[in-house]
Amino acid sequence: MASITANETKPEPAFTSFSLSRHPRIGEALIQGFLFFCAAVSILTTIGIVYVLVKESLLFFKEVYLTEFIFGIKWQPMIGSFGILPLVSATLMTTSIAMLIAIPLGLAVAIYLSEYATPKARSYLKPTLEVLAGIPTVVYGFFALTFITSALRGVFGNNVVDIYNTASAGIAMGILILPLISSMSEDALSAVPRSLREGAYALGATKLETAVLVVVPAAISGLAAAFILGISRAIGETMIVALAAGAGPNLTFNPFKGAETMTGYIVRISGGDLSYDSTDYNSIFAIGLVLFLITLVLNIISQRIVRHFREVYE
Repeated sequence: MASITANETKPEPAFTSFSLSRHPRIGEALIQGFLFFCAAVSILTTIGIVYVLVKESLLFFKEVYLTEFIFGIKWQPMIGSFGILPLVSATLMTTSIAMLIAIPLGLAVAIYLSEYATPKARSYLKPTLEVLAGIPTVVYGFFALTFITSALRGVFGNNVVDIYNTASAGIAMGILILPLISSMSEDALSAVPRSLREGAYALGATKLETAVLVVVPAAISGLAAAFILGISRAIGETMIVALAAGAGPNLTFNPFKGAETMTGYIVRISGGDLSYDSTDYNSIFAIGLVLFLITLVLNIISQRIVRHFREVYE
């Protein structure tokens, strides 16, 4: 019987000769490169927008003092007065009216869709509600000018409500933003764990108490993000305020009076016969920079709110 010596080696398994190294796939590399290209384009586009706004705004601020621009109470380019407060006040007024309508209604719709509606009712109601988001904003502008303004004048009187007023523009903007807030809020409420609801029911809470006192606080991060996004959308709205709010800067806090917003002024001036590089022309870039900064601040606040409350409820 032949003996196996110590120096004799055992044969290696056949599968070890197979290379386990992963070869790069050309398709995956192309997809990764395309996605990187898309991300780079979005970043470079943002940088380009900021560059143009800052560059043109500096030309404006060479002619107008920054303090006059920020704290001035008159916007009359014909006499060289460039105080942005009338435009800012009209923008904030229309935005506030819009959010007074969109936030309560949007949250109520979201609670109904998330907590009360059956799957069949949700399948009909949610797409129907989102149809409002697909209507062109110019249609909302004519709706505000013809229907909402007429209704307000019928209730409060023709002497109280002007034909062009910030109230009708704000109401139309609230209807426009309603699908956005309700959809995002419904997603945030639906993401709340079922165990929180069941715990509230076990303690004897009703369905309404569970929705208002348990589910809504647990989804506050998503709700806050939806509300701030709605505010940003309202501040940047153009056609509704251009058609319904008015075309003259007016520092007033009466929602039934006409006043021009920042976006409305940009629309009116950019479509006029102003000479290039004039102070009036460069003013639209300064106003655009203000809008950009406001939106940037709102996004930063939204991210911090989401991050803070997400740490609490995770």
